[in-house]
Parts: sequence; C-alpha cells; structure tokens
Amino acid sequence: MEENTNRNNAEGGKNIPLNNTKGTAEGDKTAVNGSSPALDFVRAIITEDLKTNKFAGKVHTRFPPEPNGYLHIGHAKSICLNFGVAQEFNGLCNLRFDDTNPSKEDVEYVDSIIEDVKWLGFDWGDRMFYASDYFDQLYSHAVELIKKGKAFVCDLNAQQLREYRGTLTEPGKNSPYRDRSVEENLELFERMRKGEFPDGSRTLRAKIDMASPNLNMRDPVIYRILRATHHRTGDKWCIYPMYDFAHGLSDSAERITHSICTLEFEAHRPLYDWFLDELGVYHPQQVEFARLNLNYTVMSKRKLLQLVEEGYVSGWDDPRMPTISGLRRRGYTPESIRNFSEKVGVAKRENTIDVALLEHSIREDLNKRAQRVMAVLNPLKLVIDNYPEAQTEELEAINNPEDASMGTRKIPFSRVLFIEQDDFREVPPKKFHRLFPGNEVRLRYAYIIKCTDVVKDELSGKVKEVHCIYYPETKSGSDQSGRKVKGTIHWVSAQHALACEVRLYDRLFNVEDPTVEKEGADWKSNLNPDSLQVLNSCLVEPGLKDAPKGSKYQFERQGYFCVDPDSNVEKLVFNRTVALKDSWAKIEKS
Repeated sequence: MEENTNRNNAEGGKNIPLNNTKGTAEGDKTAVNGSSPALDFVRAIITEDLKTNKFAGKVHTRFPPEPNGYLHIGHAKSICLNFGVAQEFNGLCNLRFDDTNPSKEDVEYVDSIIEDVKWLGFDWGDRMFYASDYFDQLYSHAVELIKKGKAFVCDLNAQQLREYRGTLTEPGKNSPYRDRSVEENLELFERMRKGEFPDGSRTLRAKIDMASPNLNMRDPVIYRILRATHHRTGDKWCIYPMYDFAHGLSDSAERITHSICTLEFEAHRPLYDWFLDELGVYHPQQVEFARLNLNYTVMSKRKLLQLVEEGYVSGWDDPRMPTISGLRRRGYTPESIRNFSEKVGVAKRENTIDVALLEHSIREDLNKRAQRVMAVLNPLKLVIDNYPEAQTEELEAINNPEDASMGTRKIPFSRVLFIEQDDFREVPPKKFHRLFPGNEVRLRYAYIIKCTDVVKDELSGKVKEVHCIYYPETKSGSDQSGRKVKGTIHWVSAQHALACEVRLYDRLFNVEDPTVEKEGADWKSNLNPDSLQVLNSCLVEPGLKDAPKGSKYQFERQGYFCVDPDSNVEKLVFNRTVALKDSWAKIEKS
C-alpha cells in the first residue's frame, strides 16, 4: 500500500499524532538474537517468520502505487523498503498498479512510475501486475460474499451513507436494504454490472458490524457504479472495486508474504483480514510502518496536483517538487535517495524528518562523484594590465580532490577574465579577504593578483571593470615566491567562456509545516517566493560545451549543478541541485 496522504484519517482510519521531531528512527530498531547491527522492526518480523517457516521460507513483497499522480520522495522510501527487504532475504518484489479508480488514473502516471522505480535501481523482472488484471476474479469474490450473506446491494446515496455510518463516539445504523435476500442481491449486483443503474445510485457493501468501534468495519462499500473509461480495460466495466477490497485480494492472488504499508492503514488491517478470512484465500501479513514526513514539504498527491494544475510549478518534474522526477531533474542521484532512505530508517511511530538530511545526502554523494568546474554567475570584468594582450595559456585544474582517478583538465587563461561581483568590494567590510583596491588574492589554479584600479559606469556609478596586475612567479603548482594571500577566487576567461542560463532552486515552502493555513489564506500562501531565480548572464568553462543532459558538476564555491533537459546547442541550462552549505541553518536559528 503506497504512502498516500489523501487517506490520512480516511473513513475512520486512525489519526496518528505527528511527532514534530527531526532525525532518524533509531529508537525503533530492534535487535534480533543479539545480531549487530540491530534490525528494524519490519526486518525483525520477517526474520522471525523465516525462523518459524510461516510462509514456507519465502519472502515476497510488492510496491503497489495507484497511477493517479507522480511518485514522490515518500514513495521512494517505500520502494527502497519493499525492494530492499526482498533483496536482503533472497525474495521477490512485484510492481503492481492498484488501478481501481479510472476517473483519476492515467497511462502518463503508469509510465512515470515505471521510469522512477527503474531509475532508483530496482528490478521487478516479469512481475509487473495491475489490480485490473484481477477484475473478473474480484467480481467473483464479491458474488461469493453475497452468496454467503456477507454482502448486500445498498440504495443509500453518498450523503445518506455518511449519515448512517455514525461517528467515532456513536455507532452507525443498519441500512434499510441490509436484509435483502441473497437472490435479490445477486440480481441487483448483476444489473449493476450490466449498467442498468445510474452512477452513485447503488453500491455493494460488506455486511460486518455497524456498531464496530472501527469505522472501517461498518459495512464498508466494496463496489460502486462509475462510468469511466479505464486505461487498460476500456469500457468493459461500469462498476469498480474499492481499494480496500481489491488490494488485499490482489496481494493474495500474487502470493505476497508481507504486505508492507504505511501507518494510516493500521486501522484498515481488520478489514484486510476480514475479506481474506471470509473468502478463505491465501492470507498475507500486513505490516505497517510510519510514512515519511519532511519539513518544508507537502507530500499529498492532491496538493501536488493542485500546484501543477494551478501553475505554481512548471510540472510534476519541476525541480522544486518532492517528486522523484523533480528530484532527478534537479540533479539528485538514485544513490543519494537510497542512502537517505537508509538513514531515515523504518519507524513504528510518525515523525518529521529535517529536509536538510535529504540535502546532506546529495551533497555527500556528489562530493565524491561530481567534477569540479569554475562558473561565474554574476560576472564582473577583470583586466590584468601587465599580462600580454595576445597571450593565452592552459592551466591545469583538478577534477575532483576526493577522487584522484578523475584526473585533471586544462582551462584557458588570458588577460581579460570574469569574476563574481561578490568577490570584489570597493569599500570592503571587516574580514573581507577577497578582492578590493590594494589587496592581493589568488586566482584559482592561476596567479596571485593585486587590484590597482576600478572603472565605474558614468550614469550609475557602479563598478563595471576591475584592473589588476599579476605576479608571473606565483603560478599555481610552481609558486616559490613565498608570497602569502588570505583569499582565493574563481574566474573564467572572457575570450573562452561559454554563456549559459542558471536556475537557482530553493525550498518550495518557507515554513516548516506548509499545510498549516494562515488566517485568511490557504496553505499555498506558505510558498517561498524566492524558490526560483533565473540568471541569464552566467559563464562557465569552455570544456562544458558538450556536457550531456543530466551531467553533474560542482561549480567551485557555488554549489552542485546539473545540465537541465532544456539545454541545447544554442544555450546551456544548469539547475542548482543544492548549495555547498545549508543556507537555511542561519534562518532557522534567527
């Protein structure tokens, strides 16, 4: 069962209080037979089941998303858990689409989910299934329940169903149609299937207990009339099974051993068990774990869809979105997401993880694998007056100090360069160790220079050009001058640099819990107005001319960036994946 926040407190489901703590779920790990490291509780359950031969020594899990939206980082945790435990215990994991609501489902979502799971590094072999594969079988199961006197056709409309259901403190009332005969129910259900009744006019309900303290057990609907074209079965059906009915029976059909789902389904487990027991079919074990909550993030598919449809983001793969496709476009690696999921752990209780941990995971990963390059995002012209005008030389730069095997590259150096505007101050503040009149700094991989003059725009008075001299004997790698400087700045050669567009992405929301609505405004008022800044006058090293889409780099002193799919031969486009440091840490402390 996927991590679907739309079902929080769904129809009598348990409302689990949110523990607003940051960090991992180490407290929920349980040692098994003194083993070290300790297993989380899901793996502990599986280990015990293998010891007792509960499922004949088999482990078979599944990842079962509904194709009604794109997967997000919460689903990634579930993917890693389901496929991960199958791998660890030499078992199998299926990919199954729980496609029981054609009014909200689309082939686009199916395709995106397949791509996301593959990208994360998992393989389901030939075990890709759909709940719709079992529609005929599910219909037969419903007929069997009717024959056993355990299901009936109800004529109450949606509003009446809610009224009859009762509340958490008051029992529900039996439907006036609850005592229809088996024969009448079979006839009406068959007529429902043939399309003789309008949408919403009748339902098939399980006959359980309207006084149950668990609202999910109060004669739940198991089939409804819905005329909607299904992406796989077309218009064959005008009645569709409800999720709770289809899911457990699909697990059973696939011989799943451990049906791992998120905590909001704990209150649905008695219904899961009831269907399987009443029908006498193979019975998997449902195991619930806490879904992933991230601060500064919304995980509700409904809310994410709203952001897309109302144009707050450019699409499901907008790099500000918590979707797997958005994270991929932003430059996240599958390894970083898998490592993040492992660090978060598997908990029994709800908690909120600091999004900084996700950002740390990608920094940690890219620090090892990303090539270093120099890029200037806000250029300021720098002229080295005593450097020969026609001269160009190639300097050697290290590709990644964390991995010597990545080698070095050649970068061109010339008389006219561009540096960052922030690396120069005409009147420097205290402890400013970069360039200002009379000060000396080192140009990365190049020479020590000294600022001698500035040229200002006549109208605005802003500095538009910095003039310096260089010391030829201070060349990086062979400097024996003994000259010491406190600052090193990056640069690109004006003659050789490539123009590019850089998109600086930041957190989409500016409050820890974006779902909290401000007085007089809805949750979208928590959107961060500075979550995207587009810079059109950026410059990068010429070696990036043919950089493939998706390739990742560390722009020295700037952060980690990747080539966006919008990039082409006419214009390079880079997305900032993450800054070198957590820029929100100071904000949160202030």
